[in-house]
Amino acid sequence: MLGRVDISDKLAIDTKGLDDLKQSAKNNSPEALKAAAKQFEALFMNMMLKSMRQAGGQDGIFDSEQSRMYTSMLDQQLSQKMANKGLGLADALVRQMTNNSVSQALQTDNASPSETSITHALNAYLDHMKAVPESASNSKVSGTVPDHVRAFQQKLEEHAEQASRETGIPAKFMLGQAALETGWGRKEIKALDGSASHNIFGMKANAGWKGKTVNAVTTEYINGVAHRKVEKFKAYNSYADAFKDYAKLITKNPRYENVLANAKDATSFAYGLQKAGYATDPQYANKLTRIIQQSLST
Repeated sequence: MLGRVDISDKLAIDTKGLDDLKQSAKNNSPEALKAAAKQFEALFMNMMLKSMRQAGGQDGIFDSEQSRMYTSMLDQQLSQKMANKGLGLADALVRQMTNNSVSQALQTDNASPSETSITHALNAYLDHMKAVPESASNSKVSGTVPDHVRAFQQKLEEHAEQASRETGIPAKFMLGQAALETGWGRKEIKALDGSASHNIFGMKANAGWKGKTVNAVTTEYINGVAHRKVEKFKAYNSYADAFKDYAKLITKNPRYENVLANAKDATSFAYGLQKAGYATDPQYANKLTRIIQQSLST
């Protein structure tokens, strides 16, 4: 008789462990069904942890590709341990899979629910579980561009290319700055009703601004100390308008002359912006340089 399937010590996205479970499914093992459900629960927890980290941002001064890789590995192990203790999801999955598959088996043939039904349900879930980690894993570990980065680029690259033709600044540099200002679009300034301001460069509304505005809480650094305050920001009708206004600022304001002169180099561009007073964050240039050089595709 087949022994109990035990993958409790394996990572939540260990595809070899899933293959082992699938092999067990061919032998109609109820224990394999429970183990599969537990792995699904671990995978679910891993995805939640990843989403929480992304929502919080990863722009600390010590953040790097290596640190993100080890953080991902830690999250996988933590997810597995939490699933081993049990959150209730695995038990619910077992009940759901068993009930649904038993019903299907009885309707299609005379096979025993303890055989065909369990095998059918387990194989279906394992096939799904093997597909999910490919999109849920840390894409930096595999060397591909993360989905949220690719989506951000695809949404704005046309406008960035247009602004690049007007300013001479590489589109990639402006996309990097927009990513830094909005947390890859997740922290874009919004109006009280939740509508988008399309303000992706953190452009404040000065006395000469005649367009729409929106108030938002922002962090300003005074003598290196962070202070939270409410500021009035510009609101645009589209992202195209946001890039046009940014291009106008960079090309028409004398304080950014050196930025334009050094726009061919990411580091010089970033430090030029900081020196010109674009932002008060003392780490602004470091963060922007890292995004441009490490996160954005060419």
